[in-house]
Amino acid sequence: MTQPLASRIALVTGASRGIGYATAKALARAGAHVIAVARTQGGLEELDDEVRKDGGHPLTLVPLDLTDYQAIGRLGGTIYERHGKLDVLVGNAGIAGPSSPLGHIDLKPWLDVIGINLNVNFQLVRCMEPLLRVSDAGRAVFLTSRAGGRAPAYRGPYAASKAALETLVQVWAKEVANTTPIRINLFDPGPTRTKLRANIMPGEDPETLPTPDQVAELLLPLCLPSFSETGKLFDGPSRTVKDPSAD
Repeated sequence: MTQPLASRIALVTGASRGIGYATAKALARAGAHVIAVARTQGGLEELDDEVRKDGGHPLTLVPLDLTDYQAIGRLGGTIYERHGKLDVLVGNAGIAGPSSPLGHIDLKPWLDVIGINLNVNFQLVRCMEPLLRVSDAGRAVFLTSRAGGRAPAYRGPYAASKAALETLVQVWAKEVANTTPIRINLFDPGPTRTKLRANIMPGEDPETLPTPDQVAELLLPLCLPSFSETGKLFDGPSRTVKDPSAD
């Protein structure tokens, strides 16, 4: 089996379930040593067991509340001490937040969504960029949603957080494009058979949606050293690469 990510170090957030879980498995199958980050220890251990059964490399499991921003910094230091670099960063962790009119949403749920979906990824940029610079082909992928551009009613915190994330990622991509080999992109999986989707759309038949494993196979190419696009949005459902700044 070809392993295009052999000897490469990959960090995946939100790796204990859903798309993050499937992405960690796909990266491991491709030969990467995966650092899997999530709050749920049990989910991470299940992931590691599944990867080992598939013959993949044992994972580095990091049970971590990502809103402990200082812990993200410490994680960056640990990765440098153990590996000296980071080749792949997948910013997958996210929450849906409340589905209510803006005027009915309390401040805390708003801050929770912005904290996980935006601030955590900003801290990952700050703390992981030096490690990605050491790589000969650093790749970063952040998961977004069409909600960020469409601004659906009653999904204000989620839509606002994804719109801001897309801007953040485009800025970072432009800042490093001409001076480093780092390539940074957005990935919109579209509707996927996950718990997050079921919470938002409880009446939807999950059997009509692609599985996280199917989505992860679409995301994987963005992590490869051969992927040269940067500052783009890969749309999973249409299998197309878009320039968000051109919309």
